[in-house]
Order: sequence, then structure tokens, then C-alpha cells
Amino acid sequence: MNSSWTQVGAWLQRRAENIAVVMLATMFLAFIIQIAFRYVFNLPVGWPSELSVIAWVWGVLWGAAFVVREQDEIRFDIIYSLVSDRMRRAFAIVTGLALVAIYSISLPAVTDYVMFMKVERSAYLRIRFDWLFAIYVLFAAAMIVRYIWLTWRAIRGDAPTAPDLTTTRAD
Repeated sequence: MNSSWTQVGAWLQRRAENIAVVMLATMFLAFIIQIAFRYVFNLPVGWPSELSVIAWVWGVLWGAAFVVREQDEIRFDIIYSLVSDRMRRAFAIVTGLALVAIYSISLPAVTDYVMFMKVERSAYLRIRFDWLFAIYVLFAAAMIVRYIWLTWRAIRGDAPTAPDLTTTRAD
């Protein structure tokens, strides 16, 4: 049973990475199109810039929610590596509880705002703003689930691993 869940999780992780790659490629192609229209055809257009910004925002929030692993998150490694496993667990619990509380408290207001923004559209592509901002609601929900899980693991005794400051990880 555990093996099948691991396989499903790995498959979902790869699909999330694929989606992030598509967003990055979209942003890059829109950037190249914008340069070509402006400097080759002498016809400045705004839609590639808008598409590039949308792909960037969606890529960053999608990546933070579904691609970046817990051990890849930014920490104060100098302090974090000097403390005991117990203190790292305490850091994880306090941080997790704070983030779950902040995201949970803000989620209803954020959702209301995103739903309200259906009345506005983007300037060039005419995409409704509620569709554009919906990624933040997905991001916030994913962060709540992630930090509930990480906090639960820390409470059960699984301390986050200390970073090895003498090496770099390239995987």
C-alpha cells in the first residue's frame, strides 16, 4: 500500500514539474515574440509582455506550491545547522503553526477577492482576473496542507534534517 502511494506521489510530482516547465517555456517564448515584434518587425505589441507576466506569476506560485520540496525551502542555514534536532523540530512546529494560521485566516478573504475580480479583464488578452488570480487560492490551500503535514511530522518526532554547509546539493 505504501509503495503504491509513493508511486502516485512521484507521478504527481513529475506532472507538477511538467506544468512548471510549460509555464517557463511559455514565458520564454512570449519574451522572444515580444523582442521579435518590437525590434525585427518594428511593431510593438503588448500581449507578449502580459502573457510573460502571467506565466511568471503562475510559475512561481505553482512551483512553490507543488514543485519545491521541503528541504529546498530557504532557511537561515547558519542558525538552523547549529541547533539540535529537538530545536529544529520546535522551529518546524512554530513555523508550521504560524503559517497554517496565517494562510487559513486569510483564505476566505482572498477567495472572496479573487471571486470579486471576475468583473475585470486583463488589458491585452482579455482574460478574467479571477482566473488569473485563482492560482493564489490554489497556492494558499496547498501551503495549508503542506504545513499541516510538516507540523504533524515534527510533533511526531521527525526533525527536519540539518543542512550540510560544507557541500552543495545538485540533483
